[in-house]
Amino acid sequence: MFMLLRGIVLWLAGTIAIRLAGQWLLRPGLASLGLYAASFTVMALLVPRIARTHTAVLLIILPTLVLDSIACVFFPAVYPNLAPAAAGLFGGWMLACCGGAVAGAIARR
Repeated sequence: MFMLLRGIVLWLAGTIAIRLAGQWLLRPGLASLGLYAASFTVMALLVPRIARTHTAVLLIILPTLVLDSIACVFFPAVYPNLAPAAAGLFGGWMLACCGGAVAGAIARR
């Protein structure tokens, strides 16, 4: 359960950051691909350091997968600072982050 709590804390911190500065991060075009690649890499390096087992990695990314999928449905209300059209970029970014976490855990083994 401790890893799930870490995942919730990471999700909450990310949500707050996107509410504050998301309009500068989520822009269509090549910049988004750079954001995806950087986020994938950071998560691939970070998550295996704080989660020692594959189950722990799953518990860390679970809040993002569940709560951000709900946030995509209500995107304009959850993220009023972002254009509604950025919902797809946001969803892709969250998948890139979670994919990086899983890839990092698998590569570590």
